[in-house]
Amino acid sequence: MTPADFLPPALGPQRTFALVAGVERYDISHRWNLRGPARDALRFARWLTGPAEVPPGNVRLLLSPLDEPGDLDWTDAPAMTALRTAYRPATEENVKSALLDELPQCDGDLLWIFWAGHGYLGPRQELMLPCADARPSQIRHLNLDSALRWWRTDLVKQRRFPLQAALVDSCRVDAPRDTRWNFGNTDYGGGSSVPGRRQFRLYASREGEVAQNDAERGAGRFTEALLGELGGRSVRESVSGLPGAALSIHRAFQELRERGEGWQLPQFIVDRDWDACSFLDDDLSRAALPRAAKLDQAAWDCLGTLFEGRELPRCAYEAYAWAFKAAGCTTPAHAGLPGEGLLEVVQDLDERQGGRGGMPLAVPFVRFLADRAAAAGDTPWADRLGDWVSATRERLALPVLPPPPPPARRTVVHVRLETPPGGEAGFLARMWLRGERVRHIWESEGAPVGLDRVREELVRQLVLIGGASQTDGDAGRQAYTAVDRIEFHVPYELLDADFDQWPVPRGPAGRRRALGLLHQVVVRCPQERADTRAEWHGTWRWLHAQGGRHPDAIRVVTDDEVTDALGMELAAQPPPACVLAHTTAAPHAGLLEAVLEGGLPVAVWRRGGGLPAPALLDLLAPAGPDGRPDPGALDVLALPARVREVRRAAAGGAAGAARAAAGAAHAHQPPAGGDQLVLLWDDPDDMPGLRSLA
Repeated sequence: MTPADFLPPALGPQRTFALVAGVERYDISHRWNLRGPARDALRFARWLTGPAEVPPGNVRLLLSPLDEPGDLDWTDAPAMTALRTAYRPATEENVKSALLDELPQCDGDLLWIFWAGHGYLGPRQELMLPCADARPSQIRHLNLDSALRWWRTDLVKQRRFPLQAALVDSCRVDAPRDTRWNFGNTDYGGGSSVPGRRQFRLYASREGEVAQNDAERGAGRFTEALLGELGGRSVRESVSGLPGAALSIHRAFQELRERGEGWQLPQFIVDRDWDACSFLDDDLSRAALPRAAKLDQAAWDCLGTLFEGRELPRCAYEAYAWAFKAAGCTTPAHAGLPGEGLLEVVQDLDERQGGRGGMPLAVPFVRFLADRAAAAGDTPWADRLGDWVSATRERLALPVLPPPPPPARRTVVHVRLETPPGGEAGFLARMWLRGERVRHIWESEGAPVGLDRVREELVRQLVLIGGASQTDGDAGRQAYTAVDRIEFHVPYELLDADFDQWPVPRGPAGRRRALGLLHQVVVRCPQERADTRAEWHGTWRWLHAQGGRHPDAIRVVTDDEVTDALGMELAAQPPPACVLAHTTAAPHAGLLEAVLEGGLPVAVWRRGGGLPAPALLDLLAPAGPDGRPDPGALDVLALPARVREVRRAAAGGAAGAARAAAGAAHAHQPPAGGDQLVLLWDDPDDMPGLRSLA
């Protein structure tokens, strides 16, 4: 609690003023919109004019809600009725007018600043809060750090507002450094600092973290906790109790972390109390440790032997993520493994410890590795890992572990086409079926065949595979095999061929569908990988270690980047793993050569060249917190399924356009050209039939 002599003697509701802002709707893009900040701002205003008894005329309320203003919960109270009449949109002009013109002219002791909405950190780590009229050409915003510096100066009369509290329910993530993010350079200047002015800041997240918002309930987690602490307190009680409230909020979220329920949850930071002294560190150092055990020396000694000389297996990230689930913990927010070796991963897990059940996270991690090693046929290593799990559980008296999930079953048809060594017309062809095992199903018997013959045989094989049944003993019914993916292993010159457009019989009356609508269809070019095998395998392992997601995994390449040096640049280090072609020229004009030379296993382009509309990143990647496509959220390992979704959406859009021409309504028409995508997908761990067909 702040000592009583810190408070101005006359401090009370009449000498308390506030700026309260909630921004849900942004002009820059509908993807920026979020539900909750307007409701949070109204709830804070309700506390100010209710338990705190601040006159509504002392509150500057700025709202830009998603819903109609009349649909918000204003509460039937005279003060809220007055605010309903007086509120203004949360534009930059209104924010500056209220905060830098109107409120400094008021004669008060305490200023509250409450803001809910998006938040970004600028190059100098200043918190920039976008306003409702933010646009791509100019992201209008409030520079909170600059504004608070301004409020400490003599531009606000010296005897006014000795206490100022800023409470911000927003993210504090770095603003991307590209030309689309034009925040400009906002600095409100200021005069000379006034001694004795005290400021208190409470943010919903640390630098670089995202603040959670419950869109269904329309509430920020920060505001929820803050209002729970303020409760029915008066102005004087709330001011003196703010440091204690901050500690209580921080401690509550720290306990979530200790129980394994919130590795990525916002951590509440208050740098200073009213006396400008840090007050969090000592208290947090006394936080209780989680109850889960840590590995003992015997476990570490044995792991050192087990992991010696072992590279990260392909399933390492799956094992890492499952360890948290098995121990009853929340998975870390940032995907990817915490190290480049198995021991580094186990060290990270052991430092985090585990959940409420007492299970160290390292034990389910090793259990998962043992199961996958057994499934892959590495029985000796699987047995040694299993023995370690059993011995560690017995020695540390750990609970029973549930079995890891089995590997995902996928049925894939591999179609390999090879140019005849004598230069004859056509291609040597062979097909394999990979399910629980690999089975050769057809070949052209050494005689070259045309692509029409390959298509006819592929259609025949798909019918045979789909018609083959297998008794499902547990269910007492017949289980039929469905083909998930078709992979075409082709010479370089066929990479742009329209395999995904091959017509396949489907349904009654001779209906035909494109192959790429029914199955995931990808192309491969493994015979061009001989010179870059190390880079190819290394990039694939790196991609799996990131769980398929990483901001650097995707590289969008434009025309001016396609140079003779691009391939060497791509090969310099494991990221990127995937190239998205935003080029006007056909991909064979240098881009695919660079992809193969760089050892990249994945690439997406538009067949025949030409800029895809919209850009491939917009088409494939989900939106990030800022509403823009987020490369770090795009799961590269799921691209075959994602590309099929885009192809199907494009087919649906074409049908919708036809209906629209006949007068039918069609909403959300997919972009044209989405069915012309080609996906290069070279998985080095799945290569049946490596020997030449010749």
